[in-house]
Parts: sequence; structure tokens; C-alpha cells
Amino acid sequence: MTSGSHHSRGEGREVSVNADEWHEIIELQRSGESISGIAKRLRISRNTVRRALTFETPPRDHRPRSGSSADALVPAIEAALAADPDMSIAQLHRELEWGGSRNTLASVVRRVREASAGRARRQASTAADIPQFATTFVGRTDELTSIRTLLGKSRLVTITGPGGIGKTRLAATAATAYRRAFSDGVRFVELAALRNESLLPQTILDALGLDEHNGPWHSATDSVIESVRHKQMLIVLDNCEHLVSACAELISLILRHTTHVKILVTSREVLSTPGEHVHVLEPLSTTDDRDPDGTGAAMELFENRASAALCGFAITDASRDAVLRVCTQLDGMPLAIELACARLSALSVDDLANRLDDRLALLTVGNRGGPDRHRSLHATVEWSYELCTPQEQVLWTRLSVFAEGFDLPMAENVCATDPIDATTVLDALTGLIGKSVVQRGTGGRTVRFRMLETIRHFGASKLSETDSARLRAAHLRWSAGLIRSARESWTGDGQARASDRLRENRANIRAALHNALVAGERESIASASDMVATWFLWSSAMSVREHRLWITELLRRDNLPDTVRPRLSATLGLLHTMQGERGDADRILLDAGRAARERGDDATLAFVLQTRGLNTYLGGDFDGGEHLLTAALRLYETLPIIDLKWTAHIEMGMLFSSNGQIARASEHFEFVHTAASATGEKWMLSYAVYGRGLVALGRGDHTQAAKRATESFALKRAFDDTVGATLVTDLLAWAEAASGSGERAAVLLGAASSMWDSFGMQLYGSQHWVQRRAMYAARARKSLGESVYRESHHRGESLTMAQLIAYALDEENDDGRRSSSRSSADAFSPREREIAQCVADGLSNRQIAERLILSVRTVEGHVARLLRKLEIERRQQISIAITGGRPA
Repeated sequence: MTSGSHHSRGEGREVSVNADEWHEIIELQRSGESISGIAKRLRISRNTVRRALTFETPPRDHRPRSGSSADALVPAIEAALAADPDMSIAQLHRELEWGGSRNTLASVVRRVREASAGRARRQASTAADIPQFATTFVGRTDELTSIRTLLGKSRLVTITGPGGIGKTRLAATAATAYRRAFSDGVRFVELAALRNESLLPQTILDALGLDEHNGPWHSATDSVIESVRHKQMLIVLDNCEHLVSACAELISLILRHTTHVKILVTSREVLSTPGEHVHVLEPLSTTDDRDPDGTGAAMELFENRASAALCGFAITDASRDAVLRVCTQLDGMPLAIELACARLSALSVDDLANRLDDRLALLTVGNRGGPDRHRSLHATVEWSYELCTPQEQVLWTRLSVFAEGFDLPMAENVCATDPIDATTVLDALTGLIGKSVVQRGTGGRTVRFRMLETIRHFGASKLSETDSARLRAAHLRWSAGLIRSARESWTGDGQARASDRLRENRANIRAALHNALVAGERESIASASDMVATWFLWSSAMSVREHRLWITELLRRDNLPDTVRPRLSATLGLLHTMQGERGDADRILLDAGRAARERGDDATLAFVLQTRGLNTYLGGDFDGGEHLLTAALRLYETLPIIDLKWTAHIEMGMLFSSNGQIARASEHFEFVHTAASATGEKWMLSYAVYGRGLVALGRGDHTQAAKRATESFALKRAFDDTVGATLVTDLLAWAEAASGSGERAAVLLGAASSMWDSFGMQLYGSQHWVQRRAMYAARARKSLGESVYRESHHRGESLTMAQLIAYALDEENDDGRRSSSRSSADAFSPREREIAQCVADGLSNRQIAERLILSVRTVEGHVARLLRKLEIERRQQISIAITGGRPA
């Protein structure tokens, strides 16, 4: 064997890869890069990559891989560009002390820049759901370090402390800071608005943005576990105190069934589960322990927030004592300090300190049994409440009904009753924002607002039971109106906005449904039933599983109005049909049809006939399915119902494409395509475009079929339509297999298989659809070989919806990470010293990354710079260099 070669275990064959290249191949493969992509990036053959992936251990040779002599500088180039993205080739040439050709260096730099641009897009997407704050992060640097250390040692860390102490802010900042250490990203799950613990697994699934696994006959808990089983991910569960038992149980199951998932929890109460490492978040210090004359973190926060309320504010010798008094009286509680600073628009610091002294003394009377920090926080919130105008106080209490946010029209609709009306809501809301009671959000088409949970709960506590019930009823009416409005605009150019509104108000819809069930009144049950009877709700507002849960619960109610029961049952029948439960769907639909006929409800009857036709066709009875769908279409012609009529045409087109009547299938798809295009509707248009792809596939035009599938994917981005996306994924996979792109076909088939499992049986449980897929899968398997096919299929199974669409549209980028820091050439940074010690301790790059909560790529960059600074070649020499001087 020549130097640099390594035997593939079990094959007795050689392949020229060295240790560094083998590690890079493994990392790229784990990040989701295809074999052809790895080969292209590393300038080696695909067979070399395939054989390298069979190695159980790296080769012993550690020479730089052959190819560009500048490739070994990639980590250093990444670090330099991270510090100065505009650095020229000439500057890099000098900085890196590169002795080779500038053209060679320029080629590597170009590849690094292209890769980093892709990573930036992926990282922006990964971090999109982590809460963003308009104010700067102050005073918790040591705590951030502690969280990193704990996450390096443990897979479950709980940040605990009283309300208002900054748990959420610390967790969000940590999630942002350490997200690069997790190849599958960070997911931030807000639980404050969740009141029904049975929905905890579903809420986590929704927030994770991962496809559920297993069918609806399995629990949502199983789906959570399967979705993250093979992920390297950090999950942040925020505000768990009201769901402690449920969270503890689910977290224990996740940790038991996964290897690389870590969980960061914020809660006022610890979970008390095995393996939990607790970080008790203390109030901010009023003094600097390292500098007795310096300013503590509490005073630093005060200065920062006060300068926002009072332009140019800074702590001076004259104001220092007063600021110290305020921070001391508030026990360094961040929320209390922020609320107090909001008063500086009308008070001097001395006035603030004096009034706060009096207010705290007054408000703690009668509550001396409670913790001091709780008393001071409550006192500060109470004080903010009393400093509000009467209208602001009323609005504060009423806004507490909203879950996870609201906008101005929502506040005006739900909260504007005596003594405030719609014309004064804006003024009162503006006042609450100025007093730091309400926070203004960023992004989106409209401005949204939210209140911290401490503030929201305080407002709710001021409501009488009568006012609270009246407010919940108004909130339910608004939520029902939101869904009713979506129905009315679902077939026009307002559809995308309606879908956005449903998505951004999922928590409000869920809260309204929960409150309706708790109230149990006939009017509330009727309103909730009308909401979830909306047949397309699973495409934007909730998952198929959750949609079915709400309908099933409402159908159990004895006081459910007879007028809505048939339509509710018909929608449930559709959900069962999509999940492949033929018998249950047929039974439910027959009962709904009889009830609709008895009531003369032609609209529901047409819906029932249509869904029975779909269920029958999917079961293999093409003639029976055609007969029922034809009857439904005739009835729709007499009714002002557009959306369901279009879906019936799509289903008829699918039927004809399955039995080989391609021309008739095309007629139905083209009908919907023309009608939807004319109105500006996008969702059904995506199905019509999908149908065009089915027609092209049936005619043997595989290129056109793939093109139509990708067009449909692009349209579906605006919706959360897992059901439709599975159909399109299979179509694209079949087209790729037929055209000879076996690897893409296998990846897509794996993704489709995973997504079908997320809500029901494979391909609606339809045998003729399953057989059709098997034919194309066999083609891909034959072209790739069993091993590569399985590998590609498994890769597809792990893709999230966003990653799948990016892959389908050829937008996928590698998940490699780069160092975001750059240290001087003549000294070690603290991070470099930390990494050097880990290297000296004998840890591998991956072990260092896990211990320090960094990405492997970041560690590699630091190690490369250490070697360059120490002018050594092997990492083993680092230990000598940092313990006994420079080696000879």
C-alpha cells in the first residue's frame, strides 16, 4: 500500500485518501452533502468518496490531500474572511504568509466565499425562530459562559429563577451564540401560551419545523421522538413552569431515545428529572466584584435602558448614588429595572429613587412572607400599573387575553368596549409601549405586539371573573372571524395573506378553541365547531393530527348543534381519507351524508360525495370513485362553492392519470389552472401544476414532469401543506428516477416516505399508488446499487420541509460552519488557549466541539491557526508548545 492509501474494510481495495480528507468526507456526508457534491468539492472521484465512507477508522496518513496546495489554508482563509469579508487576495497573501501562486490562492478564496454565502443563508434560516430583541444584551456574560459549560457536560440544562429575572433573554442569547455547534440547528419553542398539556408534543413538532413520523394511530410523543432521533440539535423550551410534569416526562423520553439532542429549559420551577443540570439565575449585581469602584451589571443595564428613555443619559458621579439606590431597591431584577427606567421621561433619577423607596415600602406591606425579589418585582409592576392612565390600565388587562402576540386591529376588535373604544386603543397602546408594558415586534407585513408573561399574568389578575369570561368570548369571536375571513378569501389573491394570518395566530386559535371547550357553553361549542369544520385548516393553521384532535373532541359534546355536526363529520372523514383509514372514513362519511340529506344541506352533501369518491378511488375502485366525484361536481355546479369544486377537479384528474386516461386528466387539471390563475389564487394552482406534471410523466416527458414538480414546490412555500408537498415530492422522485437521476430520486423518495408517515399511511394507503412508486424506486435502486440507494434514501428521510424544498429547487448548500473570530498573529486568544488545552488533553476536534459547544469546523479553524502561530505541523506538538515552550 502506498503512503496515503487506506483499505476499505471487507473489500480489500485501496483508495487514495488521507486522514484529513477522510474526516472532511465524513463531515460533509453528515451535513447532508451528496456523494457527487463531496466529490466535486474535494476534486476526487465519486467512487473514492463511496469507498471512503465505508471506512470505520481514518487512515494513519495525515498529509494534506493532493490537489491545490492552498487547500490546507481553508480554515485560516475562513477565519480571516470572517473578520474582514472584504479582505483582498493581496492582503490574504501577506496575512497567511502564502508562498505559492496568487491565482491558486484566489481560486480557493473564491470557493470559500461561495460556500460561506450558502452557509449564511442556511444559518439565517436556522436562527429565524429564536426571539430577537431590540435592546442590547447586558450583564450576563459569565452566565453565558456557564450555560456553555453546562451544555458541554450535560444534555439537559434548566435555567431557573423568578419571573422577570431574564431567563428567556439568556436562553435566546445562548441559542443564538451557540447555534453553529449543532449541525441540525437550534429550535426555540415558546410554551407560555400553551394551556393544554396534551398538546405539548404537537406544539413542539410545530415549532421544530420537522416532519412528524409514524401515523396518526401513534402518539404525538412518538412522533417527536422519531423526528429528532438522529438529529444533532439544541431544543430550547421556554416558560415550562405551568407544564412541569408534562415537560419532564417528554424531555426524559427524548433524551432516552436520542444521542445528540440537547435541551435548554427556562422555568420558574426545576423539572427534577434525572440528568438535569440546573443554573439558578441570580439578580444582576449592583457592584463589580472585580472592581469595587466599578459599575455592576445592574447599573450597566440601568444606564443602557435609561439612555433609550432619555437621550444622552449617562451615570455621573452626581447620579451614581441614586442609580445604585434604585438598583438595590429592585434587587437587581432586570424586568424591574427596565420598567423603572421607563419613568425617566418624566422623573429625574433622584425623583425615581425617592418615589421608588416610598412605593416599595407601601406595596410590600401584607406580603412579607413572600421572597424579597418577588415583592420588589410585583411592586414595580404594580407601580407601573398605577402610573398608567385609566384607559391604559383597562387595555393592559384586556390585552392579556392574547396568546403569543397581537396586532392593532386585533386589539381594537377584541378590547374596544366601554370605557375605551376603537378610536382610543391606539393612544392607550402607544402609552403602554412607552411604559415598557407592551413590546413592539419586528418583521412581517404588519406590526405585532406582545407582553412578557409576567406582565400578561399581572394584567389577567386584575380582571374580574365576569370580565374575563366576556373577554374570552370576544377573543373566540375574533378567532372565528379570522377563519371565516380566510374561507371567504381562499380562492382569490388574498389567499396568501389569509394563510399568513392563520399561521401567525396559531397560538390565538389554539387558545380560543381551548377556552371554548373549557367554557362548554352551546354558543362557544358552536363557534369552535364552525372554526375547525373549515376543511383546509390543516394547510396553514395546524397539522392534520391536531385538526383531527379538535374535531374529535367537539363531536363528543352533547350540546354540539345539529346544524354543524354533518359538516364537522365530513371534514373528519376527509382527514381519515388522507390518513389512509378507508373503513373509518367511509363510515363517518355515510353518516354525514345521511344527516346532510335529511337537513337539505346540499353543500355538505356535495363535500361528502366528493370525499367518498376520493376514498373509493384511492381504495382501487376507479369506476366507483369516478361516479361519486361526477355526482359531486354536478351538485357543485348549482352551488356558489369554488374551492371544493376545484379540489374535486384535481381529484378527478388524479384518478384519470392513475387509470391511464391522460387526456381526460389533463382537462381537469387545466380547468383548475385556468380558473386559479385568473383569480390570483396560489394553493390550488400548486395542485394544478402538480397535475400537469402527472400528465407529463404519463406521456413519458420526464423533464417536463420534473419541471412542473419544482414549480409546484415553489408555489407551496407560502403554505404549510405537508399533504400536498408529499405528493409533489413523490412526483419529482419518479421523474428523476425515470430520467436516470438515481441519487436525487432516492433522496426524494426517502423524504416522501418520511413525510407520508407524518400524517398517515404511505401514499394515502393506496395500493395502486404504492405500486407505482415501487416501480420508480426499483429503477433508482438498480442504477445506484443497494448500498448507495439506502444511503441516499436515509439522507432524504432526515430532511426538514425547508431543506427538502431547497433540495428540490437545487438551492441546497453544505452545512459546514466557519470560525467567526480571528485572533492576532502574535498571541493566543482566550478561546485558542482553551482549545489548545483540550488538544493537550488528547481530545479530538469533535470531542472539543462537544465540550465547548462549538462547531467542528470552528474547532478545525482554531487548531489550524494554532499550528500556524506555533510554526508546527502536528497537533500532538501543541501540548509540548503550551507546556514546555516551542518545539525544536
